[in-house]
Amino acid sequence: MGKEWLRLKYPLVEIHLDRLRENAEYIVKLAQKYGVQIWGVTKVTCGHPDVARTLLDAGIKAISDSRIENIQRMRKAGVDTYYTLIRIPMISEAETVVQCANCSLNSELDVLKALNEAAGKYNTVHDVILMVDLGDLREGIWPSDLMDIVGETLKLNNLRLKGLGTNLTCWGGVLPTEENLGQLVELAKSVEDQYQIQLEIISGGNSSSLPLLREGKMPHGINQLRIGEVIMLGNDTVSHKPFPNTRQDTFILKAEIIELKEKPSHPIGKIGLDAFGKPPFFEDKGIRLRAILGIGKQDVAADGLKPLDPGIEVVGGSSDHIILDLTEAEGSYKVGDIVDFTVGYECLLKAMTSPYVEKVVV
Repeated sequence: MGKEWLRLKYPLVEIHLDRLRENAEYIVKLAQKYGVQIWGVTKVTCGHPDVARTLLDAGIKAISDSRIENIQRMRKAGVDTYYTLIRIPMISEAETVVQCANCSLNSELDVLKALNEAAGKYNTVHDVILMVDLGDLREGIWPSDLMDIVGETLKLNNLRLKGLGTNLTCWGGVLPTEENLGQLVELAKSVEDQYQIQLEIISGGNSSSLPLLREGKMPHGINQLRIGEVIMLGNDTVSHKPFPNTRQDTFILKAEIIELKEKPSHPIGKIGLDAFGKPPFFEDKGIRLRAILGIGKQDVAADGLKPLDPGIEVVGGSSDHIILDLTEAEGSYKVGDIVDFTVGYECLLKAMTSPYVEKVVV
C-alpha cells in the first residue's frame, strides 16, 4: 500500500513464477509415478511466454493452448517446444494451424481434410488427436462413429494419427471415472487392433482427472493429461478446494481504491435490473465502509476475487468498478491504497485477457 502508485500502473496481475514452478513440479512428479505425461495448458494466461518457459523447466513435456494466437505469441518469444492446439481448429485457420502447431485436437472430418490439404501445401506432416465424446457433450466423436472417422483419417497422407483423447467436466460436468476413461482405453485398443497401428497418446482429459490419478484409480493405458488450472491456481476442479500439495497464491491481482465512504448497504429507491440485466440482491447491514476499486467486470469476475485481507468482503461490481465492504477489514485503508486478491479461474482468464490490466512477472 502507500506510494506504490509512483512505480506501478494499476490494476495489475503479479505472476509468481517460482510458485507456478512448485505446482508444476509436483504435478509432473505425481504423474510420473503412474506413467502419465503432462502437457501444460497456458490458455488462462493467454500464452504468456514466461509461464510457458517455467512449465517446461519444471518438466512439462509440451505446451497446449486453445488459441493459435497464443501459440504464435510463445513461438515469437522463442519458446521452443511441441505445441498442441486444444480447441478444434476452424477450417478458415487450417493453414495457420499447420504452420504454428505441431498437433491439434479434432472431431470433424471436414476439418481434418482442410488440415491435410494445408499440411501438403507447406510440405509438412501435422499430428492429430481424435477426440471422443464420453458423455460430457462438448467436443468429440460419438464412440459408435469412431472407427469410420479413424479409417478416413488414416487415408490423409499429410496427417499423422497421434492418438485418442477426451474432455470431461468442462461443459456437462461429467466427472472422469474408471468406467468412462476405461472406455477410452478400450476404444484405443479396438482402433489399434482393427487398423494394425500403434497409438502414441491416450489423453485422459484435463485437471479434473488428477484426483482419479492421485487416488491410483486411473485406468492403465491413459498416458497423458492436459493440465492447466491445477498448475496455474492449485484448484481441484472437481471439489473446488485447494489441490493437495499445491499453492493458490501463484497469481496476485492488485487494484487501487478510487473511492472510500460510509454508505448504506441497501440501495435507496425502487430497484430494477442491474447493468447486466439481472435482478440484484442486497442484504441490509446498515451503514458500512465501502470502497470502490478501479477495476470492473470487464476485467475480472467479481465472485472470483478473494481478498488477502480476510476482513474484506467483495460486495459486487459493474463494468468498471468492484465494490468492497471494508468495515471488518484488518488493515487500515485510504483512497489510493492497493488491495490484493488471489483469483479464481474465470477471474484470472478475464484479467490476463484484459488490455487494461498490467501483467508483472515476479
